[in-house]
Amino acid sequence: MSTFSAPKGTYDLIPPDSEAFLAVREALAAPARRAGYGYIETPTFESTALFSRGVGESTDIVSKEMYTFTTRGGASLSLRPEGTASVLRAALERNLHKQGLPVKLWYSGSYYRYERPQAGRYRHFSQVGAEALGAEDPALDAELITMAVDAFTGLGLSQVRLLLNSLGCRACRPVYRAALQEFLRSVDLSFLEPDDEADIRRRIEINPLRVLDDKRKAVQERLAGAPLMADHLCEECKAYHEQVRSLLTDAGVRYEDDPKLVRGLDYYTRTTFEFVHDGLGAQSAVGGGGRYDGLSEMIGGPALPSVGYAIGVDRTVLALAAEGVELTLPARTRVYAVPLGEEARRTLFGLVTELRRAGVAADMAYGGKGLKGAMKSADRSGAAFAVVAGERDLAEGVAQLKDLTSGEQTPVALTELVTTIKEKLS
Repeated sequence: MSTFSAPKGTYDLIPPDSEAFLAVREALAAPARRAGYGYIETPTFESTALFSRGVGESTDIVSKEMYTFTTRGGASLSLRPEGTASVLRAALERNLHKQGLPVKLWYSGSYYRYERPQAGRYRHFSQVGAEALGAEDPALDAELITMAVDAFTGLGLSQVRLLLNSLGCRACRPVYRAALQEFLRSVDLSFLEPDDEADIRRRIEINPLRVLDDKRKAVQERLAGAPLMADHLCEECKAYHEQVRSLLTDAGVRYEDDPKLVRGLDYYTRTTFEFVHDGLGAQSAVGGGGRYDGLSEMIGGPALPSVGYAIGVDRTVLALAAEGVELTLPARTRVYAVPLGEEARRTLFGLVTELRRAGVAADMAYGGKGLKGAMKSADRSGAAFAVVAGERDLAEGVAQLKDLTSGEQTPVALTELVTTIKEKLS
């Protein structure tokens, strides 16, 4: 055992569990690929200012959870806590927005937040996301939401709920903000610890919508009479939101209107949505997103109305477990070679190489294992067939092909092994 262990709040992905994570990532990405989204990969760390300006200084992510460090040259960098700001930065830097709109991108990677570790919440986590940049169209909002729904459905999940809301625009949001601040300033928060109360009071002045996102039951009870954004939407935002709702209904997507849904980031406007799974306990959100029409200008770019989402791979895996859904995973090994002797080792090494090049997952026993130990390894590998060869077999120009399910074993000419195996596997 090593004297080192993974940092608190992180995890190692190892076989066979890692196979499920890979399958989930592929399933979450598939709808985006089918919808014409291209893959983008950005650095693990970015300028701290990108997140403080884009994500919002009033958010817990920026104020409490970012991993920030100073380089030898004095620059402040942070491990990325989310993907949208990085994707938008890269698109602007590479002038993708000048090559036709909307720019459709999807991504997958690890993200980092200094949170209190618990089931479903880690300091290092994996997400798959998609962004549509440069078009203000309710059909794009509906497209992205439908893509995420199709991803969950494709994995076999049936208990994921979609929550939907609108956060308004630059015209109607300030009116609502003022009304919400007036209400919140009168709320009695003396039951909280002094630091917690001070934190909420600060949010009331900087971004009062974030107070609605507080998950503490006692706080939520005191917000029961808070004004709602839905009652303050301008006519244009109302019409936009109704189009999104109508398009989702036409696509057969079920949703629940949640007038208090604000998400945890400052950049959202208009359409806001979240996917939750009640089988995950306190960390019920498996993904979410929304429209962020002003983010490009916040980070120094041109007006570029956009919409996107991110889905947690870790929580999706937990949701599958909560529903008892077992994924059908491809076998890592279909054929396992067992050489008995040096000459057989050379011959079967060539066979394994030929099988792999023919597209067949193959492995072999290494380290001079005896027949008994090698066959145990073959069983553990999950292979469908074992190929066993010794000196007598090679002298006769054959190898023994054993069906590891039925136990049936037949001699097959070495020159016909690859063809025979491929036929049996098909």
